[in-house]
Amino acid sequence: MRFVFSRRFYILFALALVPLSLSWSLPMLVYVAFAYDLLLILAAVTDHFVSRSDIDGIDLRREIERRFAIGDPAKVSLLMDNGTDRKLRLRVKDEYPPELIPEESREAEFEMMPHSNAEFYYHLKPRKRGRYEFGRTAIRVLSRFGLVWSQAEIGEPLSVKVYPNMRRAREMELKALGARSFLAIQRRAVRRGEGREFESMRDYVRGDELRHISWTATARRSKLTTRQYQIERDQTVMIALDAGRLMTGRIGDETKFDTALHATLALMSASARAGDNCGLVVFGRRIRRVIAPRRGLEHIDAVLEALHDVEPELIEPSYARAFQFIASNTKKRSFVVILTDLIDKDSSKDLINSLKLLRPRHLPLVVTIGDRDLNSTVSEVPGDIRDVFMQSAAEEIIHQRESALKLVESLGGMALDVTAESLTPRLLEAYLRVKQRGLL
Repeated sequence: MRFVFSRRFYILFALALVPLSLSWSLPMLVYVAFAYDLLLILAAVTDHFVSRSDIDGIDLRREIERRFAIGDPAKVSLLMDNGTDRKLRLRVKDEYPPELIPEESREAEFEMMPHSNAEFYYHLKPRKRGRYEFGRTAIRVLSRFGLVWSQAEIGEPLSVKVYPNMRRAREMELKALGARSFLAIQRRAVRRGEGREFESMRDYVRGDELRHISWTATARRSKLTTRQYQIERDQTVMIALDAGRLMTGRIGDETKFDTALHATLALMSASARAGDNCGLVVFGRRIRRVIAPRRGLEHIDAVLEALHDVEPELIEPSYARAFQFIASNTKKRSFVVILTDLIDKDSSKDLINSLKLLRPRHLPLVVTIGDRDLNSTVSEVPGDIRDVFMQSAAEEIIHQRESALKLVESLGGMALDVTAESLTPRLLEAYLRVKQRGLL
């Protein structure tokens, strides 16, 4: 156990300057000042040893208000109990993970009455997913004579996980769909006779498609009768999330992988509202995480748990291995969403060749997350020869991406080239469009 001198000690220690200032005429005062300081230091050390048992009477525990999620401040509370018979003056400093950003000071000074308790709290905002460690809490107690602060570390280390932000994903979902929520889409689909799942019969209304007229029911009722359909439920959506080299690129404050991850959660939430089962495969050079298609709160919790510590790697992904895994383990026809990025001919060639593993049983949607700066580079007026070369390179990359996505469509799949900002709305629009048209 360590200690530091208090303000009172330094004031008393400074009083020795008075006899020292008079020592020019009375040299003996030097020895008096020296003896005074020596006794004061001895008193401070004794005060520390007498008072250090007070720290043993303090019980501290750390509580977290809720689980940590990227970008959301969470309350961290230090709950202390004073089990001693005297009033204590405390200084507390918590040891939090440096990856979490404090919203307020993690230090506090206060007094505790005998046999009482106190709470000190502050907020931390995570900036990255992962697993992090809180250390023990440093605490100082003012000694009985106020000469020193006795210091020790109490409490226990705590391991915490930082998860993807599900609240952010749901907000993105609601913002993307707006008035076109799935319920509104479903009602419109039923009224127009779209979808593939039969719901009921009703009287013919001008504008109904002839292919939806039930001639047997019409003959039985002697009145034109239309079959009414609804969007199918209990379909399967599989998301293949690329955790390879190009997904390590940063757009703003986060990587493309994190952007795609939150879009994944938004699509999972939307599919659950639509009554569909959604699964997930995270892949790099190998399959890294697998979540079987399901829906519900427990399913979302399992996804968050699986994704909290996954980071993209600086290696090329194996599309063939990922698509082969999906084809082998997903027998029912599914909407397979591939969230990735393409920038050169080699990566797009591997993707296109591997898509044959999914067709024709499944319907793939390839979503490439472009760099917004690339498009702005092409649209700007070049200022010098360097800008001309940069625009030329950017145009070549854009051309390669467009060519690759056209090949995807020629194979019977769907393709989207989006920016980070438009990823979620366009992804959800594509999902609802597939549901409306009954493409599954």
